[in-house]
Amino acid sequence: MKNLFKKILELKLRFFTKAILAKYQPKVIAVTGSVGKTSTVEAIYSVLAYNFNTRKSFKNYNNEIGIPLTIIGLESGGKSIIRWLAVFIRALSLLIHFDKNYPKILILEMAADHPGDIQYLINFVPVDIGVVTAIAPVHLEFFKTAENIAEEKSKLIKFLSVQGTAVLNYDDELVWAMKEKTKAKILSFGLQNKADFAASEINISHNLNFQDITRLEGISFKVNDQGKTQDIFLPKVLGQHLIYPALVAIVVGAIFNLSLETIAKNLKKFQPPAGRMRLIKGIKNTLLIDDTYNSSPLAVKKALYQLNQINLPKSGKKYAVLGDMLELGSYTELAHQEIGEAIVEYGVNFLITVGEMSRDITRGAVAKGFAKADCFHFKNSVEAGKFLQDRINEGDLILIKGSQGMRMERAVKEIMAEPDLAADLLVRQDESWKR
Repeated sequence: MKNLFKKILELKLRFFTKAILAKYQPKVIAVTGSVGKTSTVEAIYSVLAYNFNTRKSFKNYNNEIGIPLTIIGLESGGKSIIRWLAVFIRALSLLIHFDKNYPKILILEMAADHPGDIQYLINFVPVDIGVVTAIAPVHLEFFKTAENIAEEKSKLIKFLSVQGTAVLNYDDELVWAMKEKTKAKILSFGLQNKADFAASEINISHNLNFQDITRLEGISFKVNDQGKTQDIFLPKVLGQHLIYPALVAIVVGAIFNLSLETIAKNLKKFQPPAGRMRLIKGIKNTLLIDDTYNSSPLAVKKALYQLNQINLPKSGKKYAVLGDMLELGSYTELAHQEIGEAIVEYGVNFLITVGEMSRDITRGAVAKGFAKADCFHFKNSVEAGKFLQDRINEGDLILIKGSQGMRMERAVKEIMAEPDLAADLLVRQDESWKR
């Protein structure tokens, strides 16, 4: 019965979505990839929203139900028939009347957890600008290989019209290879000079040495576009890999004929969504890097790299608090061991692991020479957070990350300086996650 209700719901939402898009004909920007989708949507929105009537994907609404809801303009009805009825009444109203305030631009996040997901979405959502962020080994229990993931994501690019634009990551070989699969215009972004929009001269907070690490803020870089150079400063961003969402936003802004100066100004409003490399003040004058939204091998390595780039006061120590990485299939054990090796490479002082799979992170680290006495393991994130309350000291920097199912944000709440602000600062704080 539950599956039947969901199927009927999907069909009705699909019908209304097609009709609404046909009537209002907004420009549709679709973002897919293994990592960085939501941050990219946020960055694009920061650039466009001030100059255009723009709507972005709600929360993590990135599938066959969430995307139609974003297009209709209401959140999920959950288990309430009345709330779903309100959704359909809103959809009918959009078709019967003309809403002059309907967005001119829609920015949609498109996920692919299983083969066929992207194909299903693009069959009823015509896309004008297709963005692929990066390909990484996630959901391998369904896709088996990164190449299969790339094949699924590439469908977004393959089915763009000749009037459309493909925005591709030049630094990612599997993404850049998608240029051969489209008749659309191609624009590239990346850190390599050959990219159409290339970032260079990257600096974190302009100066990495701070006596008070809670003052850390911002990342700056220069963007080059066909001989033109523009300084970009992202005051609420920490993490070199978050330059990629900003670069995509710059590309999309240029497609909509915004000047580099205007784009740079608008990007100052960009901040990562909750749980994506968010800087949060911790207890005892410590600093937390909250990267708890989700996890994958590539994302963990990028987060550890950023942890390594920050110079602490002499007394400061670096903690990596890492939960299981899920849905990796046969790659699970090796992936966790490789993260353990990265722990040594990136200069972590203390390793805290959460969950059964994460024991292999410890094994990988110890095999590379990491001191076993500096490794600590817990069954759940709350236990890890309570342990950290007594362990950390002033000047310490703590990275917290894990797959969604590990609920690592609970560890953040245990050690954040102002837990009363959890609802505003942390991911997964609404009632549906507290049940």
